[in-house]
Amino acid sequence: MGPNPPRGHPSGFDRRVDPRRSRRENRAVARGDDYRVSFLIAGTQRGGTTTLVEYLLQHPDVFIPKKKELHFFDTEKLWQAGTPDYARYRRDFADAPAGRLLGDATPIYMYWEPALPRIRDYNPAMKFVILLRNPITRAYSHWNHERLAGREKLSFREALAAEPERTRLAAPRQLRHSSYVDRGIYTRQLERLWAFFPSAQTLVLRTDDFSRALAPMFDRIASFLGIARFSPVLEIAAHAHAYESPLAAEERRYLEDIFEPEIRALERLLGWDCSDWLASRSGG
Repeated sequence: MGPNPPRGHPSGFDRRVDPRRSRRENRAVARGDDYRVSFLIAGTQRGGTTTLVEYLLQHPDVFIPKKKELHFFDTEKLWQAGTPDYARYRRDFADAPAGRLLGDATPIYMYWEPALPRIRDYNPAMKFVILLRNPITRAYSHWNHERLAGREKLSFREALAAEPERTRLAAPRQLRHSSYVDRGIYTRQLERLWAFFPSAQTLVLRTDDFSRALAPMFDRIASFLGIARFSPVLEIAAHAHAYESPLAAEERRYLEDIFEPEIRALERLLGWDCSDWLASRSGG
């Protein structure tokens, strides 16, 4: 038998007891269990990912840490010296019962460009569950979230106008917090994801399906992840913050002008009908 792979490598472990691991994880490693994360809920921010996690936590074969958004693959300081020790990442899954499918819900992964090659190097077989929300309402929800967090002082319209200059100042990195429009350019993000992973390893869903097609949605997720079909027992309310005011009609029309070409491109890419996302233009 050849030597064990290095401890920092995701596909193999030093079989000796490591004090940084829990006793359960050390026992699993000694047996040769693979503690790699198998799937990511990788987007989009303000797209219903928290609700999806709470539904999936009801499945007996799935383990997602209580701490949502681990940010392992997008935290730049972890990667400054090259590939970090994956033991840090595994510690977040140390309480997982044996045999569970491990998942990480960090919605920025689809958007944050350096994250994808890092994820590929960690697990080339990684599966991605992607939730896409109407980019118009997503942008407003994102801005509202940043306002409540105290990171955004501008009005919504001012913040939209400021985004190009903020993007320029953030270069070569992306905007982490105020990318209200840029995060809604889904086609670019999906095409980049598929440049690193086969499309068969991605499942792209609509946030709207929580309210109109919940059972078929979870059938698709179960089939994609290779777990038993299930119907969530507890109904989860959508996680929504209070708004200072509803999205104004003028602001909606402004965003429709920005996003209509992107929405039409997404329809062609995924074979979707997103006409309801352009409600004022379709007479809705």
